[in-house]
Amino acid sequence: GKQNMKFAIGYQQPENGESFTAIVNDYRPHIAEVFFPWVGAASCRSALGKARGALDWQAQNVLEEDLHAIRASGVKLDLLFNANCYGARAVSVSLENEVMSIVSHLHDLELAPDIVTTTSPFIARTLKKYCPDIEVRASVNMRIGTTSAMEYLADLFDSFYIQRDIQRDIPAVLAVKKWCDANGKGLYMLANSGCLRYCPSQTFHDNMVAHDDDIDEMKNVEGWTPHLCWRMFGKQRQYEEFLRETWVRPEDIELYDDIFPVVKLATRQHSHPRMVIGAYVKRSFNGNLLNLLEPGHAAAFLPYIIDNQRFPPDWREIATACAANCRHCGRCTEVLKQVLVKQPTEPI
Repeated sequence: GKQNMKFAIGYQQPENGESFTAIVNDYRPHIAEVFFPWVGAASCRSALGKARGALDWQAQNVLEEDLHAIRASGVKLDLLFNANCYGARAVSVSLENEVMSIVSHLHDLELAPDIVTTTSPFIARTLKKYCPDIEVRASVNMRIGTTSAMEYLADLFDSFYIQRDIQRDIPAVLAVKKWCDANGKGLYMLANSGCLRYCPSQTFHDNMVAHDDDIDEMKNVEGWTPHLCWRMFGKQRQYEEFLRETWVRPEDIELYDDIFPVVKLATRQHSHPRMVIGAYVKRSFNGNLLNLLEPGHAAAFLPYIIDNQRFPPDWREIATACAANCRHCGRCTEVLKQVLVKQPTEPI
């Protein structure tokens, strides 16, 4: 590959005090975009300020300062409106006003976003109407994986995150890429998702995330895990399904060098964003592959890890050949035997 690929990384205010801009600066030649939610706005992951109704003005100040530093370094800003559900406000004047007031505020600060990524066709329409110069990008959570779907939305979106469920199928990706190139649309992918491939609970889960605040105030039924992945890996120990997910190892990212100019790394909720970015920039990682992904299921696998160095040389062929309709051919079973390693438990 030609190694011109750059990365889009998710903004966070790290707990350990290290500023996010320090990470951006260290990897500056490899970073094309930083994506971020607005403080207090609904997003696919909970917003930066947590308590209901309480806006964290300090978090907003830090965010604005960081964005100035990121913009000054020449990195593009990607504002997220990627909640799966906006409830009764879905097509409201109120939501339109909120979106436009956030964009206007950023514009006044000379931080107008280069890109807005959204799950909402209504928000896409709003930006196309009032801010035609902003690139409007379809969120990965829209699960757009066909040229037909892209054609239907061509008037609202300038670029698309490809449906992650198909991204290991290189011919399928190339078919979509060919259409995007011919039609002047951008195409991007998310490399380090920890979600199940074609997860049948994704809509349910994304809607729960969008309504986190309301759900937290309910008396909820105990003893049932709403997240399918945690049930499968945690209680049922179906570790093999992990291999059938959509992630691409840092070592295999070169398969996409000529396809995606920018690849998204989910780092907004990650405890070690620097480690994730470093692994994909270096294209190698010595450690527990579960630790690179978001969501990460390392805790569910304990005392086992997935040793990223132990994947067989033909892993690429196995990963890219397999479709969504698993025939249980046994190859993943063999790979799992190699990569699943029991860690010595520490005596207490």
